[in-house]
Amino acid sequence: MISRLLLLGATGDLAGRFLLPALAESLAAGRLPAGLQLLGAAEQDWDDARFAEHVATRLREHAGDLPAAARQALVDAARYRRVDLAEPDTVAAAVTAFTGTGPVAGYLALPPVLFPAAVRALGAAGLPAGSRIAVEKPFGRDLPDAQALNALLAEATGDVEEAAFRVDHFLGMPAVAALSELRQPGGVLAERWSAEHLARVDVVWEETLDVGGRAGFYDRTGAVRDVLQNHLVQVLTVLAMELPATSAEVDLHRVRLELLRAVRVPEVGATRRARYTAGPSTRAYVDEDGVDPARCTETFAELEFTVDTPRWAGTRFVLRTGKALAADRKHVVLHLRAPAPAECPPGVERVAEDRLQVPLDGAEQAGAGVVAVHAPGERMAYSAVLTDVLSGSSRTAVSAAEAEEAWRFVDPVLRAWAAGEPPLLEHPAGSAGPGTE
Repeated sequence: MISRLLLLGATGDLAGRFLLPALAESLAAGRLPAGLQLLGAAEQDWDDARFAEHVATRLREHAGDLPAAARQALVDAARYRRVDLAEPDTVAAAVTAFTGTGPVAGYLALPPVLFPAAVRALGAAGLPAGSRIAVEKPFGRDLPDAQALNALLAEATGDVEEAAFRVDHFLGMPAVAALSELRQPGGVLAERWSAEHLARVDVVWEETLDVGGRAGFYDRTGAVRDVLQNHLVQVLTVLAMELPATSAEVDLHRVRLELLRAVRVPEVGATRRARYTAGPSTRAYVDEDGVDPARCTETFAELEFTVDTPRWAGTRFVLRTGKALAADRKHVVLHLRAPAPAECPPGVERVAEDRLQVPLDGAEQAGAGVVAVHAPGERMAYSAVLTDVLSGSSRTAVSAAEAEEAWRFVDPVLRAWAAGEPPLLEHPAGSAGPGTE
């Protein structure tokens, strides 16, 4: 197991809200090496003590439910180096700053625009054998961009597929991982897992949170690239893929890729995009710092897909996500053609005579002295991701081919939207979305 973790972007939002809490939780649970070395790297001119203080603060804010000793263990393991991606030598110096020898896991918790420079710098640093590079999402802005990033990763890793880890933390969420168990042979839903019984499947990730301090990043990303093209498409893949023949990871990636190749490009006219205007306690998206209204960035997106396989001919898959909506709705909804079974499997709720709902994550919680303790599913997801990155597993990673295939059927929609088709709608913050005011 890799015991030397280089966290690029260690002072940023992703690291503070998710990665550092997940590391502390995983260390406490014994899932990571006892001698883990965490080297944070970012552009700030900090020393080890300043970074340790930062780690302690973020853990109090976002992992305050963990025992103090568990948090302190990560603080004690943390060291820091300043890096400038425009100066690859600073990245090389960080790679060699660990004590001892062995492989290094370089985790890119960075804005996507910095991925190419970071991958090049890590490749030039001469990573030890067995090292891995973990790249966060969104993986590229479109298909050509994803192909270019894959080429950079191949060059940096010596074209060793296992050395490149394309992160999609939704694959590590317990509820998402459990979706394939719903149709295991002998299960209540096994015989209903086809178009003959399912008219429609909704994958929904709607949030009451607005873009907040992420507006500058979000305005160059949008709802599709931030959540739908990666996270929700991966949920669709888990739902609709055929069960792998074995537990081997190569079989898992094969069936996921086969499913993605069967997804058809949506009818653009049936897609929906919108952005929120001012609401009772939220200012309009276009008034956020860093937002250019002329970009027409969507904060709400809905795409409907069909899957060209014998199992799913006739079923509609609707993927929807949005910010600043009326309620947190994070679930899969199964619309059956006949009444739902009276007895549901664990984790499945019958919400109507012909509808079943599967929650994907709990609501955010708060505790005394804690600013925000994130829903357990997402933090557990990042624990799974980090464990996989360091152990050599790829269950929560996306292969090069999968990453590119997921753009094939989304790119045409984004090109049409950029040309103004269909029009960008608006809805008040705090409403249920466009057309529901």
